[in-house]
This record gives sequence, C-alpha cells and structure tokens, in this order.
Amino acid sequence: MSAPGPAATFRFRDYELDVGAYELRRRGRAVRLERRPMDLLILLVGRRRQLVSRGDIIDRLWGKDVFVDVETGVNTVVFKLRQALRDSPDTPAFIETVPGRGYRFIADVEAVEAAPAPDAQRPDIVLAVLPFENLTGQAERDYLADGLAEETIASLGQVDARRLAVIGRTSTMAYKRTTKSLAEIGRELGVDYLVESSIRSEGERLRVTCKLIRARDQVQVWSESYDRAATSILGLERELSTAIAAQIRLRLSPERLEALARRQTDHAEAYDLYLRGRYLWYQLTPPTTRRAIEYYERATERDPGYALAWSGLADALATSPINGDARPRDVWPRAREAAQRAVAAAPDLAEAQASLGLVSFFLEWDWPAAERAWRRATLLDSGSAQAHRFLATVLSHTGRHEEAEQEMQRALALDPLYAMLRAMASQNAFQARDNRAALEHARRAIALDAEFWIGHVQRGQAHAQLGETDLALEAFTAAARLSGGNSKALALRGHALATAGRTSEAREVLEALESISETRYVPPYAFALVHAGLGAEGEALAWLERGYDARDVHLIFLTVDPKWDSYRTDPRFEALLTRCDFMRTTAGTSRTARPSS
Repeated sequence: MSAPGPAATFRFRDYELDVGAYELRRRGRAVRLERRPMDLLILLVGRRRQLVSRGDIIDRLWGKDVFVDVETGVNTVVFKLRQALRDSPDTPAFIETVPGRGYRFIADVEAVEAAPAPDAQRPDIVLAVLPFENLTGQAERDYLADGLAEETIASLGQVDARRLAVIGRTSTMAYKRTTKSLAEIGRELGVDYLVESSIRSEGERLRVTCKLIRARDQVQVWSESYDRAATSILGLERELSTAIAAQIRLRLSPERLEALARRQTDHAEAYDLYLRGRYLWYQLTPPTTRRAIEYYERATERDPGYALAWSGLADALATSPINGDARPRDVWPRAREAAQRAVAAAPDLAEAQASLGLVSFFLEWDWPAAERAWRRATLLDSGSAQAHRFLATVLSHTGRHEEAEQEMQRALALDPLYAMLRAMASQNAFQARDNRAALEHARRAIALDAEFWIGHVQRGQAHAQLGETDLALEAFTAAARLSGGNSKALALRGHALATAGRTSEAREVLEALESISETRYVPPYAFALVHAGLGAEGEALAWLERGYDARDVHLIFLTVDPKWDSYRTDPRFEALLTRCDFMRTTAGTSRTARPSS
C-alpha cells in the first residue's frame, strides 16, 4: 500500500488524519501531536495492516545514518502516539505491537476528501535554547545565565509561531550541566536546531558567546560573541533572537521587532532585579518565593511601568496560598494590584494576561474572567506552555475535560520535560475520573523530578482513588517530607487513613494540623478533608464554612474532586457552592467580596 499523498485525509473511528494540513482531529477537534509522532502516524496509516519494522521507523523519522537508542527513541514516539489516540498496548484498537519486529496499524481506515485547514500547518522549524553555561567562576551569576536563557526563549517565541516552535524553558533546563551530546539532546527534544551559549568574565566585562547548531548533523551554522559591561546586559536577548531568526531564514517584521523591544524594561537595574526574582521564583519553596517577591517589588520601584516584573509579582503572590499555605486575604490585594498594573502597562503581553487569570481563578473566584484572560494569553503567545496549562486548569474545573486534555497536550508538546505540567495533567485526569491516566502522569512527573512533592501528591491521590491505600500513604508521606509539611500532603494522608478505617491515625493528623496552626496559617480545607474522610459530615461542612470566610483557595476543588461526591446532594454543600459562585451565575456574596486591605 502506498504512502498517503500530500492532500490525503483518512478517517478511523473518532479520528481524522489530514495529511495535507498535517493535523490529527478527534470528533472535529485538533489533537496536538509533536512532529515525530505525527510522522509515525502518517507512516503507519499509509501502510495500514502491514508490518512496519523498527528499522523503517528509524529511517523515516531520523534518517538512515543516525543512530537512535530504541528505548528512548522509537518507544517514546510510539508511546506519545498511543497517548494521543487513547490506545492501549495491551488491548490495542489502533497500533498493534509485533514483538521483536515492529508495529502494525490495525484499525479500519476510510479515505475521505481532505478538508481545507490553511492555519493548521506545523511549524517549519523547531528550536531549543539550551541553558547558558556560567563560566565566570561565580555561582552568584547563575541567575544571569538562567535569566538570559529564559528571555531568549521568550523572545524567540515571539518571532513567528506559525513557522518557528521553541521548546519551553523547563524542558531545556533539564540539560543544565548534562554530559549528553548535542546529538542525543536534539533527538530527545525532536528539534531542528540547538542554541548553545556561555557567559565568561573578562575583567569588569562579560562575554556572552552563542552558537547555532543544526541538530541532525551537529554542524555549527553560526556563532557570535557579545561583550558587555556587567551592568549592561539589557537587550542582549533581543539581539540574539534577531540574529538567530536571520540565520534560520525567518524575517522579523517591524511590528515584531517593536513588540520585542516593548517586552523588556529600559532600566538596567530593574532588569537585573527581575532576573534575580525569576531565578528564585522557579525554586518554588516558601523562602525563595518570599525573596523573589522582594526582588520583583524592587524592580517595580525602579521602573513602575515594568509589566514583566508586575506579572512576576502577581504570579508569586497569587499562587503562594496553593503552593505555600500563605493566608489568601493577606496576598489578595497585592496580587490584584500587581496583575492590574501588569495589564495596564502592557495589555498585549501574554504573561500579563496569564497573571490576571491566576488572580481571577485562585483569589477572585471569577472563573469566566480567568478563562478569558488565559485564552487571550494563548492567542498572544501560542508557544506559551504556561498559558495552555492554565487554560486547561479552568476547563477541567468547569467539567470540560476533553477540551482540558487538548490544552494540556499542547502545553506538554511545548515543554515536554516539565514535571509541573505532568503533575497538572495528572490532576486534570483525576478530576475527569480517569485514575489510571492520573497515575501514569504522576509517575512521569516523578520520573522527571524525584523530589517534586506535587508529583507525589498526585500519585497518592490516584492510588487512593484506586483503593491502593498503602501506596497512597507512601506517596503522601513522601510529599509531606519533600514539601516541608505542606497542608495538602498532610490532609490527604489523613483522609486516606480515615477512609481506610484507621481512625486513630487520622485523628493524629488532625492533632498535628491543630498544632501547626498555633504557629502559622493552616487552610481550613485541610481540616475539612480529614473530617470528610472520617465521615463527620457536620464537622467537615463547618470547616468548609470557615474556609469560605478565609477565602481558602482550596475550595476551588469542591466542584470536581471525587472526594466530595457524596456531599453533592447535601443542601448545605450546594448552598456553599452557590455562595462561592465560581462561574458568576448568581448575585451571591462572592460577587461583592473584597480583599481586606
């Protein structure tokens, strides 16, 4: 059977493969696929019912002269394709494994007339900016190396989303100080080009050297060095992005050049403070978050119109109650002001819109506003994995699970090695009652970062819902240790103990939470969850009422978490959700609620 022609379209079950548009659709909606899984699907469908060997796959996807480790190459691509098709290797509906030989596409396929999709073309070029290597001998310059890499990624992402895709920051940061070759990195990320850079000290000046390397043969196609005073790095990432775009034959329009120029401040000290704040923020611990907030605030003092710094401040404040048990009413007014200042300074900045969405979702409890902001962020920067992840979150919480999965797949394609994305994909699957998928995403999050406590929380939730109590408790214990005692990990452990009938141990968790609350804020939701596990409905509802008064951000889980399913017909629970008014469908008290000042 011949390979599909350039304009062919094929239908199998709920799916439609439009080869001309380079798009896979499920029930009319696009399914996000990376380049190599898509190429594999086209190969398998074109040779349906026939055995396609591993050697054939390697030749088609990587070329005849490239060595690919089967485990990390072919198997990974097959896994991603099966995931997109919701297929099982044990009971396949689409892709059958022929042990030791290869694969066969076994579903019935109907050739249909291709529907036009002019805007669905895949990007011509996929590029990854590797972590800048700090060769100054000064560890305190790490923030500068990481910041320049991130800002170069962000700037390149603004070039031309239809022609250039840029791998997300966290996936490339996984290769910091790696011993892997450029060939290995290029294969693992599935990119056409790699940007390799270093920073050196020369007296009072810094020298930044960048190289553009073609991934398929590791040929260096461009190199440049930039000498700057240590205090004059501002704007360098814009120069790099413009030069790289020229080397890969992408022309930046005057409008895009102007947008790149507007993205950053003109104040060198504010820029330095912002980079320091980002470096600390990504460590996601309460102490580093507090220091990040300080740097962001100092950056906005130096430049009151610095939208990115206001955005960073809003993000750190708005997520601190969920990540670090900060008191919501303490951070709400500051987060709101920071998001508003970011949008006022740069309404067309994707990061500013994303920050506005975070405040609307977690603190304002205005989910339609959050969705509008996050949709705008994805339109402003379609290459932002964070924007797609946030949009997936609100879609999941409002019960639109298929749409949420599509957005999360877009995020994962853009930043495939980011453990947080895998953890949030697990949460979304859990909320969709797909516990096996939730467990698989959680395991992959932990494989990416064994010390990432949120990954262990997600694994514990999935195990608990599957009735695997011992495994759940093991995961929650690890999460509590790695998080420094975050209330979610403790409360979930207490709930699991309670539902397993280990009442005395569950009550010990309540006592531990009470003890902690004597020295710091503990979300009322934590107490409610353990009481719910114990079957103490009155106590659980009373604590949820306290959570409402405290504006406890964890109440956002009440709409979708299966642990609350038995409460959904209780008039008191229904009344509480009505007052929360997440969807702004009533004139309830949440509509007029205001943060304390």
